[in-house]
This record gives sequence, structure tokens and C-alpha cells, in this order.
Amino acid sequence: MIFPINKYSPVKGRRIGLFGGSFNPAHYGHFSLAKVAMARLQLDYVWWMVSPQNPLKSADETCDFQERLEIAREVARHPRFIVCDFEQKLGTTTTAQTFEKLAPVFAMGDFVWLMGADSFAGLHHWNNWQIIPQTLPIAVFDRPHWGTRALGSVAAQIYKQDQLAGEDAALLVGAQSPAWCFVPMSQRMESSTAIRNREDKHLSIC
Repeated sequence: MIFPINKYSPVKGRRIGLFGGSFNPAHYGHFSLAKVAMARLQLDYVWWMVSPQNPLKSADETCDFQERLEIAREVARHPRFIVCDFEQKLGTTTTAQTFEKLAPVFAMGDFVWLMGADSFAGLHHWNNWQIIPQTLPIAVFDRPHWGTRALGSVAAQIYKQDQLAGEDAALLVGAQSPAWCFVPMSQRMESSTAIRNREDKHLSIC
């Protein structure tokens, strides 16, 4: 197991939100989601897990990993936000593979998976996607124009009986999987795609 736990944060007994994505690039919509997660789920830390490559996108659509990692660190300036590169070190290519390798780490603390509503709406397209809700509770955060689609998604229907009310979001941490909830939040209109399409993308993340 190649996971430098102490590099990121204490784990044992901590409430940790795992926020994965390509962050292509990271922006303050991501920061806002992580802040809401900290408050609503009563987390000790949020780990931003920057993926080397989104398997649903071509390499041409994804910026250089080190560049994405550096921008994420610039955006995630908070004493309890930790930007992680361990997925690259693990050599995994899907979230399901990463979860399987992180099982010993998950057993040490109380982890919850953080997702935007746009990602949750398409979760059933991910490789071996059901490993994710079967492994960790999921907090789904509203995104502009995606709330209804997320709540009507394949994952939402399959795990309908496992949904907690939004006001009970803090109960997700430590809950037995599968468990999930939809968390309303103030909407920010940032989009990684729109930022990539701008020439001034380094300025536009603010």
C-alpha cells in the first residue's frame, strides 16, 4: 500500500470528505462546494483527489496533470483542504479501482464521497460505478440546471430507499453504505469547460 497518510492529514477517527475529479481546471465553484461540505457534513478535512485522467474523456480534453494539481492547490487555500496526488501514485484509472486500494485507509476514519449534481446524474456511466455507493456514503451538491436530473438519475432511483433528507446531511458521515443525500446550496455559475475555452483561464478561476 503506497499511501503517505501523514503527508495529507491525520485520519484515525476523523470525518473526511473525499472530493474527486479531474479539476480541469479547479475553480471557486469547487471551493464553494468544499466549504459547504465542511459546514453541512461537519467535516474535519476535505481531500481534493485530482485524477490523472478522466476515463470518460479523451486525453486531448484534459490539461496536464501537474498543471491541474498546481491550480487546485492555488484554489483550495484553506487549512483543512488537502489537495492529493495519491491517485496518480496508486496507478489507478477509475474511481472504483481507487476505492478498492484505499479500503485500509477508509477503515481508519469516517469518509464520505463528495459529488456535484452533474456528476451524480451520470454516475451510472462510470466504470463499475456501484462500487462507489456500496463503499462510501455520497453527498450530492446542487449545481446549476442539474438538480432535477440528479434526483431523477439511475443512481438516485436504484438507491432511492437509501436517501437521507438534506437536513440530515451530517448523519452521512459514519453511516453504513449505501447512503446518500442531496444538499442544496447557493449556485455558482463557474464551469471548467467554460474556463478552458477562455484564453485567460488562470485569471478566470477567481
